[in-house]
Amino acid sequence: MHSSALFLIEFGAIILGLGLLGRFAGRFRFSPIPLYLLAGLAFGEGGLLPLGASEEFVAIGAEIGVILLLLMLGLEYTASDLVTNLKTQYPAGLVDFALNALPGAAMALLLGWGPVAAVVLAGVTWISSSGVIAKVMGDLGRLGNRETPVVLSILVLEDLAMAVYLPIITALLAGVSLAAGSLTLAIALGVAGLVLFLAVRFGRVISRFVSSDDPEKLLLVVLGLTLLVAGIAQQLQVSAAVGAFLVGIALSGEVAEGAHNLLSPLRDLFAAVFFVFFGLHTDPASIPPVILPALALAVVTAGTKIATGYWAAKRAGISVKGRWRAGGTLVARGEFSIVIAGLAVTAGIEPALGPLATAYVLVLVVIGPLTARYTEPIATRLTGRRRKAPLVQAPAEEVLEPADNSAAGRA
Repeated sequence: MHSSALFLIEFGAIILGLGLLGRFAGRFRFSPIPLYLLAGLAFGEGGLLPLGASEEFVAIGAEIGVILLLLMLGLEYTASDLVTNLKTQYPAGLVDFALNALPGAAMALLLGWGPVAAVVLAGVTWISSSGVIAKVMGDLGRLGNRETPVVLSILVLEDLAMAVYLPIITALLAGVSLAAGSLTLAIALGVAGLVLFLAVRFGRVISRFVSSDDPEKLLLVVLGLTLLVAGIAQQLQVSAAVGAFLVGIALSGEVAEGAHNLLSPLRDLFAAVFFVFFGLHTDPASIPPVILPALALAVVTAGTKIATGYWAAKRAGISVKGRWRAGGTLVARGEFSIVIAGLAVTAGIEPALGPLATAYVLVLVVIGPLTARYTEPIATRLTGRRRKAPLVQAPAEEVLEPADNSAAGRA
């Protein structure tokens, strides 16, 4: 009875604290993710108020949070949209990978962490935060901008790449042999390909099966189907998150819209719990030793993300201002970076990897909304100054010459 009461007190305090932090972040219009991570650091090992009875429940809630985050992301796209994006935007995806994954891998090797940690850190620095970016674009009123489809295409390609990347990481972290790892990857790709095929060919049938006019029944069926597929995917060595993402893709039309509205509050709740859970497993005392590498990596990869967005938007024929906006919007890292680092922390391959990833995400999740807002005006001002010198001088001369001529004529 005492244990049950302690659990309720602890978990209630966490939820109340997250609600207050979210309200504070909303008032100042920035992402609450860094505050959630800081809350996890406060409640975790070495923090101010370490948890006891509720930690296991928080771990389960964190897993549900990841599943709901990816389900909601999948609901934003249809299977045909994904196929089209793969055909037209894959060069941007390759540039994105080259510019943003390699700095992470290089940093891990420079720190002497070995090849497995290098593959993990490459994923942490590669993937932008779809959740933070979607919120920022909505807050800035840019959802209808011409560069927005380019930004979304890059995010979709990154999310699809996770269907391949996460099984590889899982196999590497488990330390399985090359043959077993290849089999795991083959199974993962087969399952992902099968679900994507079913989504493309039978998406309407699946949506019709799930559809219901009763919000309660729709919520239960969508949530149950998602958790079931995620569990089966996990059993088949595919990430549960990828399974949930593919379920979201399979649903479309009114079903997707209704599920999105119903699941949004649940997603926000469990996603907050997920970020807290990651913080719980990071000792605050372990962050200061890695803060300099984290800052260096954040500066480099913020620049490479801006370059990625600029190049992709230029290729799509977007104006210069739109190119800078696209680049600045892509800087934020968040949920996927934490998911990848969380797998490594659980496997225990490198103690400093979790703290570095936490510090890295904290920096970029704060900087990301700022670069989205200010990259374009700053770039326009800087480039404008360079071009103005000859352009301002020329009109002045043109104005003076006719004036002199007319005065001479009158004389």
